[in-house]
This record gives sequence, C-alpha cells and structure tokens, in this order.
Amino acid sequence: MKLVVSEPDYKNSVINKLNKSDREFHDWYRFVLSYPPHLVNKYIEEFQLTSNDILLDPFCGAGTTVLQSKLNGIPSIGIEANSFAHFASSVKVNWKVNAIELRRISLNIKKLALVDNSPELKTLSTEHTKLILKDSISPIPLHKSLVLLGLIDQYKNTNYYKYLALAFGNAVVYKISNLRFGPEVGVGKIKVDVDAIGAWYEEITKICDDLELVKDKKYPYSEVIFSDSRNVKSILKEKKVSAVITSPPYPNEKDYTRTTRLESVLLGFINSREDLRKLKKTLLRSNTKGVYKGDNDDEFVINFPEIQRIAKEIEDRRIELNKTSGFEKLYSKVTKLYFGGMAKHLEELKSVLKPGAHLAYVVGDQASFLRVMIPTGKLLGEIAVSLGYELVRIDLFRTRFSTATKSDLNEEVVILKWNGKN
Repeated sequence: MKLVVSEPDYKNSVINKLNKSDREFHDWYRFVLSYPPHLVNKYIEEFQLTSNDILLDPFCGAGTTVLQSKLNGIPSIGIEANSFAHFASSVKVNWKVNAIELRRISLNIKKLALVDNSPELKTLSTEHTKLILKDSISPIPLHKSLVLLGLIDQYKNTNYYKYLALAFGNAVVYKISNLRFGPEVGVGKIKVDVDAIGAWYEEITKICDDLELVKDKKYPYSEVIFSDSRNVKSILKEKKVSAVITSPPYPNEKDYTRTTRLESVLLGFINSREDLRKLKKTLLRSNTKGVYKGDNDDEFVINFPEIQRIAKEIEDRRIELNKTSGFEKLYSKVTKLYFGGMAKHLEELKSVLKPGAHLAYVVGDQASFLRVMIPTGKLLGEIAVSLGYELVRIDLFRTRFSTATKSDLNEEVVILKWNGKN
C-alpha cells in the first residue's frame, strides 16, 4: 500500500472551511464537518472528468460533491439515506424556480411574521420535544420559529416551499438555536431571544441572490436519490458512472442523526421514535446507537484478519477496564458492522462503474472505542483491493485533534481505480 502524504494547498486549520468564492449555493445548508468544494475540484481535475461523465457521491450528505460537479458542468448523482440531508442536497442542486417570485413571497412572509398576535407562546408537542436535544432552542425563539413555519407551510403545495423551508432549517440551526457543533452536536450559550424572522429572511435572500446568478444559464443533469448506498446496484440499475467522490461516516460514537435532529423535527421529517428508528436502520452502521438485532453486515469482513484483530482488541480492552454498559458492549460489533457495510457497498458499486473509473473516499482514523486505534483509510484500501479494485494511493487531507487520545489523527482520501476485472 502506497501512502502519499501530499502537502495541502491550505493550512490545516482552514483546509476544511469554505472559501468566500465557494459560498454560492453551498452555504444554503452545510454540515460543519463537510469537506470543502476545493477538495472536490482537486479530484475532478485529477480524474479528468468532462460533461460526458457521471460523478457519483453515494454518501451525499449536504451535497458538496453533486453541487460542485454541477457547477463544473459534469452530470452527477448523489445517494443519501438521511431524510433531511437528502432534502437539503436535492434543493441545493435544483435551480428551476422563479427567483423574483420567491423573493416576493419571502418578503410577504416576513411582513406577516412580524405581526404576531399569538395569545401565548407556541410550543412543540411532548413527543417532538423528547426527540430534540434539551435546551436546543429557547422558548421565545422557538415560538417565533413556529409562527414563521406556519406561514411557510402555506406554500407547501408550491414550487417555492422547499427553498423557504431549507432557509428555515439553516437559520434555525445556525442562528436561532442554542446548538453548538464540535466532534458532536451539543448545547452552547442559551439565547433567550433572537431575531428569528430576520435570520430566516437573510438566508432566503441569499438563496434568491444565488438563483439569479444562474438564471437562463444551462447546467448538466444532477439528481439526489433517497436511499441506502449499500444497495447501490438496485438504485442505479443501468446507469454507469465514471468517478466517485464521497465521504462515508467514520467508525465512531458520532450519531449522525443528532446533527440534523432539530431541523428534521421542526420540518416534519421525523415525528416519532419509530420514524427515528426507521431512519437509523437505513444508515451505514458507524455508531452503537444505530445497531439493531438482525444486523449482519459484519459477515462481509469475516475473512479480514486485521479487522477481526482490532475488534478483539476493543473487546479485550472493554473487559480489562470493566466497561459494562450496553453501548460499550457493542463497540467491537459496530466496528465489524461498519467495515462490513463498506465492503458490501464497494461490492455493489462494481456493477455501476465504468472500466477505468476513479474513486476518492474521504475517511478518518478513529480511536473513539476505548482508545483503540482504527486506521480507517488503510483498512478501507485493503477491503477494496480484496474486491478487485486498484489502490492508487492514500492522500493526507488534514489532521484533527482527538479528544479520546489527546493526539492528532489523520483524515485521508483513499484513491481507488476500477479496471473492470472481477
């Protein structure tokens, strides 16, 4: 295996951030830990992709790859199993709307929302309240947000609703709520009051401005499919892709559904614990909060000694430290489920790749499970080689500080090539 530690073009502290020139469309909604457009550009150029190719992102998230592909004139397909993330990425690549009318509707909603004659504060139902993090949004900002959302909902049967709603989702998370984002989402400084209407209007104005930039211009086909990337063969059927640029979840205790929980609940994507359970079952098993009875992706890595060794080391460490919680007992299992799910995904992917297709997987080393090191990129490369892929190299993207080990861990890009041989 060849590890190429290339010198990044950006300082490590800013390499994962948006450039000012990249903010159009991308910052309609973006995960804090999303990789940046300039990384996508790097591999689009290396893979020499053109308008005759299709670029796939099977773990689409907030849509960085498909959006940047569209802006570069390359057809693209995304696959995403998180319902709100799928919604966000789908809206970000759909520019077929009248920006002038959207702006008029938005101004009208703003005016109506500022005239609030509610006799008492609006609140969420008991069930919805239990689904979000405690204190994730204060009572007055929540009331203002629900008043605004009621007005936005009046446009549900129009082409404008999804833009109004996405602006709401972005504003409520990053400007109105008390949420803070680090390795995991949590509650930060409590905001007793906030200009919720102004925050939303700023976001929808930004969307309108961006839409006017592309008015009457032609861009290639792009699509985001709501599905599980472990079933990519049945999802894409006869389509053939020339390249993959993606970042799957990493094996750690980060519950990715928490990252989008507040906006998912407020906008009706998750309405019950059962909805949440169904969502988690469609996701790659990367944390113990998403492991269920009957999960069997670990069968795909039975014959990988290094993965089995790491899983055993985690379990031995658990026993040594006398860790007995239900989640801790699943650390070993979820490690095997994660790499098994990735193996299943890579096996399915072979049927939709053109011979000579290039792939770039952004992944990070992990030590969340009792400080046992998991070299994610190295292991993913080994799995790919066993399935017939060529491992071209592993690039260093950046380093990040691990709170578990108090040391820096590598975030890498695994570069593969599919030569069409089984």
